[in-house]
Amino acid sequence: MRLSEFWALADDVFGAAYARSLARDLALDRFSSLTVAEALETGAAPRDVWHAWCEQMDVPARQRDGGDRTRMIPPPR
Repeated sequence: MRLSEFWALADDVFGAAYARSLARDLALDRFSSLTVAEALETGAAPRDVWHAWCEQMDVPARQRDGGDRTRMIPPPR
């Protein structure tokens, strides 16, 4: 998953304004309490950050593609 795909998904799932706010403020348990943005800045794989974010926000697996069933979401590692 590319970073541009990550942000497109975030916008589709959470809404553009809310996604950016969450990315700055939400501490991810799986990434030692780094925020979404910090985890990406430290070089974490966008797909791993995406799945951690969705799990923490209780986004069902069927909704993690942002409503685009043709969009391929790499599985978590």
